[in-house]
Amino acid sequence: MSIETSLKTALEEAPVPPAPSLWQMNLDLQVKPTWRRMLTGDRPTGPLHLGHYVGSLRYRLALQEHIECFVIIADLHVLTTRTERLDELEANVREVVLDYLAVGIDPRKTTIYLQSLVPEVLEIMWLFMSLVSVPRAQRIPTLKQAVRDLQLESASVALLSYPILQAADILMVKGDVVPVSKDNASHIELTREIARRFNRLYRPIFPEPDSPIGPLLVGLDGQKKASKSLGNVILLCDDAETVRRKVRSMFTDPRRIRADIPGRTRGNPVFIYHDFFNDDRAEVEDLKHRYRRGKVGDVEVKEKLARAINRFLDPIRERRAYFASRPKLIEEIVYEGSRRARAEARKTLQEMREAMGLTHFRQEGTL
Repeated sequence: MSIETSLKTALEEAPVPPAPSLWQMNLDLQVKPTWRRMLTGDRPTGPLHLGHYVGSLRYRLALQEHIECFVIIADLHVLTTRTERLDELEANVREVVLDYLAVGIDPRKTTIYLQSLVPEVLEIMWLFMSLVSVPRAQRIPTLKQAVRDLQLESASVALLSYPILQAADILMVKGDVVPVSKDNASHIELTREIARRFNRLYRPIFPEPDSPIGPLLVGLDGQKKASKSLGNVILLCDDAETVRRKVRSMFTDPRRIRADIPGRTRGNPVFIYHDFFNDDRAEVEDLKHRYRRGKVGDVEVKEKLARAINRFLDPIRERRAYFASRPKLIEEIVYEGSRRARAEARKTLQEMREAMGLTHFRQEGTL
């Protein structure tokens, strides 16, 4: 049976993904007629969480219905901040692919590929590095933030080059739209600069990608960002009891020490999560109204939030279990997607070499 046939059969028999009405809630996205290809992705550092869903995954679900989509599992990017426990990467890659399939990303519409299976991207990055000065690379805001958040003694050359490799990932497939979270917006600006400079110096080859910016979901502890490294997230694969336990521990309005004290809903993490994940809008408005008047306690608000999140995650859990029982299919999806992505990379690299005059000693069929 071909990969196309086995994939078609598996997807047709899979449980239904979350309804579009769920991922469309609070989704600010206008698909431009000039958009042709999307690229975005994730580092395989473990399972994905609700923050990934809010900031990026739901944009992918929307865009795969309109344009050609590429989603990269960026395992080489992991090396920018981690040089140990690399044997965990294979399992992590599988977890990420399972999350993609579970939320409804369709490999017939979206090319899912593994970065390290496309070695041409490293040569593309090297060619781009000649277009970026060291001071410009050092001005990326997230560089200092990564050093601080991960408590690194100093930044490696790999970390400094991270945004340039990201530019190579995007421009390799000539992506003209890259949905990103707010903390990655500066990387896309560098990608645009690289595309502009290459096009001016050599030949117009690359688009300057748009970057619709998804919101950052606040952490369960009230921190500005939900992050696995901070341990303040609900994973897409968390079971119902784990979700209830995590929601019960959520940060709320610190000034509200009793249920009869009027509380703030704006900026309150519990209500931020209600807005994103509770599809019963009448219930959300009722809870907000009573909370502001001191007529409902945090226990009830959190119980209803846990119920809503579990209702949202139920079809995701069901699909995840279905695909987890088919490990061979996961491998086929990654290999087939990587073959497609590598074909694009080879074409782009050849165009770059010709534009730059780097075609010496490159006869077809040699070496």
